[in-house]
Amino acid sequence: MSAPAPALPPSLVAARAVVADLALQGVRDVVLAPGSRSAPLAYALAEAADAGRLTLHVRVDERTAGFLALGLARGSEPLLRHAGGEPVEVPCAVAVVTTSGTAVANLHPAVLEAHHSGVPLVLLTADRPHELRGTGASQTTDQAGIFGSAVRYAVDVPAPDGRDGEVRDLLGALGRALAAAQGLRDRDPGPVHVNLAFRDPLHPPAPLEPLPPEEPRPEGFRRTTVVPPVSPVGSDPALHGDAARTLVVAGDGAGPDARAVAEAQGWPLLAEPSSGACGGPNAVAAYRSVLGVEELTRDVEHVVVFGRPTLSRPVQRLLGRPDVAVTVVAPGGGPWPDAARNAELVVPRLADRWSSPAAPADARAGGVDGAFLARWQAGGRAAAAVVDAATSDEAVAAGLLTAPHAALAVARAVASVLGPDDLLVVGSSNPVRDLDLVLGLDHPHAGDLPDVLANRGLAGIDGTVSTAAGVAHAGARQGRRTRALVGDLTFLHDAGGLLRGPHEPPADLEIVVVNDDGGSIFATLEHGELASSSASGSATFERVFGTPHGAHLAELCAGYGVDHQLVLDVGSLRHALQAPTRGVQVIEVHVPRAERLAETRGLAADVAAAVRATL
Repeated sequence: MSAPAPALPPSLVAARAVVADLALQGVRDVVLAPGSRSAPLAYALAEAADAGRLTLHVRVDERTAGFLALGLARGSEPLLRHAGGEPVEVPCAVAVVTTSGTAVANLHPAVLEAHHSGVPLVLLTADRPHELRGTGASQTTDQAGIFGSAVRYAVDVPAPDGRDGEVRDLLGALGRALAAAQGLRDRDPGPVHVNLAFRDPLHPPAPLEPLPPEEPRPEGFRRTTVVPPVSPVGSDPALHGDAARTLVVAGDGAGPDARAVAEAQGWPLLAEPSSGACGGPNAVAAYRSVLGVEELTRDVEHVVVFGRPTLSRPVQRLLGRPDVAVTVVAPGGGPWPDAARNAELVVPRLADRWSSPAAPADARAGGVDGAFLARWQAGGRAAAAVVDAATSDEAVAAGLLTAPHAALAVARAVASVLGPDDLLVVGSSNPVRDLDLVLGLDHPHAGDLPDVLANRGLAGIDGTVSTAAGVAHAGARQGRRTRALVGDLTFLHDAGGLLRGPHEPPADLEIVVVNDDGGSIFATLEHGELASSSASGSATFERVFGTPHGAHLAELCAGYGVDHQLVLDVGSLRHALQAPTRGVQVIEVHVPRAERLAETRGLAADVAAAVRATL
């Protein structure tokens, strides 16, 4: 008769319970960064992954791990919860596991992005037990509360010691954390922090036996069911005077409601690429430049805002006008977007009648004469024609290294090959603004537009490659192809996101890097104007803003074992984009930076002139 298996230490019992409960509550993906104090969780995760309960992703850098989890959460399909028999969609949370010390702090950039963009992350950070804190023990700091107000919920769980009921208490805290992460009570999803202390021993006494595909809940444990709230009471925007003179602004994450309301009411639509509301007959092309035409914008009386508008100073100036009534539609329970501090009304949603084609005639622009919408549509068509001519294949036929508006042409080429089921992750700074100008030029039917994702919560460049990798993993489960469009500094900032161990699940991801050897976004701001005024100003600009790097991306990619291709003209770029993606592939495109300020201003002036000609 064989001897009974030695008992697992309390750290392993607790870790197993955490991992099993995550899987039972619908967590599909967990990202792990290696470490010693987190070993109990690592063992439990490896067991669960081998049993097929969840997908495990291992990354050696915690900052990369955090952004990979962010991308996985953003790209995953929602879960269904039942409230009174009716299924309700809730966001799918992704967990990320680290060891103690600076490993936890390296999650902070991704946590901040998740906080501001409402992405559900569950941060499981291992810690020393309470008796070792404040004693100078290695890799020990004050982790409780380290993320401050950037998390929806935080709990510091004492180290398990085998007492009766401790697993039940642990899972109760975990259930609260998951509910907060998914926004089940307040419709405000985001990151949560579960700090888990562990005492030695941190490893099993013998090799663990394989787990069954499913594990029953702990005996005597009763889960609290959190029912998502029903849809909030509908509200009406603050419309005074002529309801026809209303614009709809769709910022990041606005969703299809923004477009539906605009089209039902006959209102012009100004939609950012990552709004989820782009396209349709009311969308105004190159709206950032169109807003510079005072003869058109002076008649605006109302603006209805969906999502978080972050790309455009002209939009913020419009939202800050004292003569414009602003209604913000903010379904979440967190702060509403109103950087101009001019909102007259904040509502959780609009009443259904505002998105219904059968809306009362006296509430629709068409009920007056449709002239307001027609003027904006004509202006949008004129603007689109200008951008089309500037970014056509003929305009850049001589090669992207010297062509004006080369970066815009690259963004257009990427957008043109995307189908309605494709996913595009776009980097901050210029790429998302370039895409904003060209998206839709080559998609005559609104249903052809792809889904565009971007880290616009804080609009930083960090973690973009890792975010795109996470989106690619999630998208592959839905049969969707993922590409990314990023600048060179964004790519270099997260080059570690290219690293994937040989035992990790592969992702098919095509990354287009627009390389102008530095930060051209600053050239389009006031810094670029100062730089153009003198030789000394130009030298200072290059040193502290332009930041040329001279990095060789081909060699960098080779070091990570990633396929790299350099293209110099738009024809080669289109050819490369149409090939199938296998693994991670980088397409590098060199474009000039020196004339970015002049080109940006020139194109805006041309758009404004074309719009004025339609009035």
